[in-house]
Amino acid sequence: MNNKKKQMTLKQFMGQESTAGVVFSLPFIIGFLLFMIVPMFISLYYSFCDYNILNPATFAGVKNYVKMFTDDPTFWKTIQVTFYFALVSVPLRLIFALIVAMILQKTTLATGFYRAAYYLPSIIGGSVAVAILWRRMFAADGVFNSLLGVIGIKTSFAWLGNVNTAIWMLIILAVWQFGSSMLIFLSSLKQIPVSLYEAARVDGASKWKQFWSITLPLLTPTIFFNLVMQMINGFLAFTQCFIITQGRPLNSTLFYTVYMYQQSFEFYNTGYGAALAWVMLGIIGLITIVLFATKRFWVYSEGV
Repeated sequence: MNNKKKQMTLKQFMGQESTAGVVFSLPFIIGFLLFMIVPMFISLYYSFCDYNILNPATFAGVKNYVKMFTDDPTFWKTIQVTFYFALVSVPLRLIFALIVAMILQKTTLATGFYRAAYYLPSIIGGSVAVAILWRRMFAADGVFNSLLGVIGIKTSFAWLGNVNTAIWMLIILAVWQFGSSMLIFLSSLKQIPVSLYEAARVDGASKWKQFWSITLPLLTPTIFFNLVMQMINGFLAFTQCFIITQGRPLNSTLFYTVYMYQQSFEFYNTGYGAALAWVMLGIIGLITIVLFATKRFWVYSEGV
């Protein structure tokens, strides 16, 4: 009898636990369905329609996709700009993040302050205020040209108005926001056993040799994680272009996401904008698959 009572009590307890779990999960589940899954399927439907928000959607088949790939040179320009931005800014951001993480690895009285200071750009870097400030910094009469004048280089060059330099101003802003990757690298560096470095020093390995033989291989899982996340963020960059350049000059800084926004809400080609969104989803998915496919060739896996 006692065993049966204990079993009943355990079942009741587990039942209550399951009920509580479902109840507490419902807000997220409902929100995810209403604000993520349902809108995604609606967007997928609109991508096959002629739709301008003001009038009901009419089914048009693959018209939007055919137009995109055969009759829209701006689409290909945005692909080029976005790939260039992501493939340049992401590696630079990770390199700077790793360098700073290694510098901050040693704990001192000021370490906490420096970690917060280097992380701050990741919090405020994507804000509208910083984008406006960045636009003023690199204007013809901006702070950057004033600083050049202080060291004897007098110029009124419009860094954001030149097709060769404008994209680099946005890349620099993106690289400046390396704080989140830095903290992840810093956490991983602290997980590397000190005994490995002690053994390397006994064998006469230099600091450079220790980095290439111990630090870098053991950091490859973290590098892979940061690479995937930052690459996705790079392809979805929006604020830098929308606030600072709006794609100018001559679409040399027109990000894919900004073009998608323009088509949807400025030109009222919402169906075409939805098609652009699904193509970008496919591009990001393909890049992620490629990264995971190459993972086994360069990412260290313990015991393999």
